[in-house]
Amino acid sequence: MKLSLTILISSISSIAAFTSLPQSHISPLTSTCLFNEFANHASTIASSVNSLSGQTIVIKYGGNAMTSPELSKGFCDDIATLQKLNMRVVVVHGGGPQIASMLDKVGVESRFEGGMRVSSAEVVDVAEMVLCGSVNKQISSGICTAGGMAVGLSGRDANLLQCTKLLNKDGIDLGNVGQVQSVNTSLLNQLLDMGITPVVSPIGTGMDDEADVAYNCNADVAAGRIAGELKASRVLFLTDIAGVLDKEMKLLKELSIQDVEDLIQDETITGGMIPKVTYATDAIKLGVKGAFITDGRVPHAVLNEILAGGADGKGSGEGGTIITM
Repeated sequence: MKLSLTILISSISSIAAFTSLPQSHISPLTSTCLFNEFANHASTIASSVNSLSGQTIVIKYGGNAMTSPELSKGFCDDIATLQKLNMRVVVVHGGGPQIASMLDKVGVESRFEGGMRVSSAEVVDVAEMVLCGSVNKQISSGICTAGGMAVGLSGRDANLLQCTKLLNKDGIDLGNVGQVQSVNTSLLNQLLDMGITPVVSPIGTGMDDEADVAYNCNADVAAGRIAGELKASRVLFLTDIAGVLDKEMKLLKELSIQDVEDLIQDETITGGMIPKVTYATDAIKLGVKGAFITDGRVPHAVLNEILAGGADGKGSGEGGTIITM
């Protein structure tokens, strides 16, 4: 059975309201239906928690879920809740709007090619300042305020994300855009073993003779690679749309890797969605059990998708697209 967290909360509220009424005001049929609905929802969540307890979940956080104060608080509450349910959570965040705002303030121009920001050394300096500074610390602090434990990290810390220069397939020079070659999973697992959520900003470091070079990594790319290297049970990519849509703008609720390749080929999937689905499928090939392209505009989107699918782990069925093998 699929459910919405909102429905569950509504059920709890309704039960509380009904139980406060005199018994003579409650019909047996209404009471039975209400408690059955609650029991079904609770059973589904219990199945999800049982299957995911002790498992690793990687979440790419960005878009409206990050810029809206209400959604941002809800996200941090969700992460703290998952920690309390004994799930090992890694957050990888973007910050495109914040980077764009700062680039405009300092007068540095940038553009996008194939969903990737062309990153000169000046652009990377600004991106590093924004992502590794205020954005990263706001997220980790928010999770702690919500009752969780989190530590903010840059991909340059302890060589967390080691990169080489990404070569664009069309021959376009993207500047210092990094392709992740190595993930320091030992560092991440040490933090997760201590019950701490690593909050990772996707600024990577070069390798060998380029060890001091900073690379701007697409957050979706970084999240997918981290999930794959950790053999995570789930990876979620929060977006500003309902999920993967067909050409009639209708939600595609479930896709296989082959489906994704076909949809890119016929240009149903384009632009910034390409990195999301590409690295979602790469993560699955590396052993991740399920990848979700999730509508981050929905309150508590993370809990909805992780807890609403029951033991089969396919999410709510309404909050986005799941990609499987």
